[in-house]
Amino acid sequence: MEFNLSAVSFVSENNFSPLEEDRVYDVLIIGGGPAGLTAAVYCIRKGLDTGIIVKSIGGQVADTAAIENYMGYKYINGVELVDKFREQVEQFSIGYEEGQGVLDISDGEIKKVKLEDKRTVSARTVIIASGKSWKKLNVPGEERLTGRGVAYCSICDAPLFSGKNVIVVGGGNSGVESAIDLASIASHITVVQITNELTADKILIDKLSAFSNVDYIYNSAVTEILGDQVVSGAVIKNIKDGQTGEMAAEGVFIEIGLDPNSSFAREAVALNEYGEIIVDCSCRTSAAGIFAAGDVTSVPYKQIIIAGGEGAKAALSSWEYLLKLQL
Repeated sequence: MEFNLSAVSFVSENNFSPLEEDRVYDVLIIGGGPAGLTAAVYCIRKGLDTGIIVKSIGGQVADTAAIENYMGYKYINGVELVDKFREQVEQFSIGYEEGQGVLDISDGEIKKVKLEDKRTVSARTVIIASGKSWKKLNVPGEERLTGRGVAYCSICDAPLFSGKNVIVVGGGNSGVESAIDLASIASHITVVQITNELTADKILIDKLSAFSNVDYIYNSAVTEILGDQVVSGAVIKNIKDGQTGEMAAEGVFIEIGLDPNSSFAREAVALNEYGEIIVDCSCRTSAAGIFAAGDVTSVPYKQIIIAGGEGAKAALSSWEYLLKLQL
């Protein structure tokens, strides 16, 4: 096997091309967040014939309002940072597919990656950088009213609830951060927490306590979201005494954390108890030739800069793996 050094192109324009089913790529990257896009840059600079499958460009970064801890920028919002990531990757000749999820991966000397539209793309190595997605309550009304008052990202949707009554489900960091975002915009916030206290960091709890328009309901869970065309309220159940009651609201923000986007890889690689892909210090998974990077993995501290570094490691490990195949 010879690496495709002609894949490197430094013209400042979009050189993406559609993924080809009859082609065996050196590396196929799944995910378009910081880990996936960084991996793409490193792979192409190593002369690897590279393909990338992106469900949504930028991942969670695109939903982040203020970023102040990414080196090189005192302040930048998520959309702006994603635009810069994409601009850097677009200069390279890469097989690119956006808007497609992955159904499964078949292990073997040649990896087979099946897309949601049932096409199959082949590669000698795979880098999984698919990130995480918002957890759902899975209660009646949630799916039907998503986008009609049910939301998962206050950074994205808080302005839509100006002057309205809103329920925030979750008292961890995600929930309290969401309540803080909403408290200066909405008329009233009710935080529903399943435990008997907030579990967020103290600095966040203190910040939220400064608002006078926030109430708390502890030891309780939302068991149904009400509304016909739009959200009109929620059913809240006390998990200790079993009593339920309805609360009027025009919005319900579900902020109970994130799940790894790893289900498609469950048959190919080992996962931990949280559904994260288990990797070693070189981003190797339990399957030879399959690597993983970023928030979908067992690596601690889910940060943009860490995800980018892990993406670079995964790319270099993939390159090293391909070199050894030639020996």
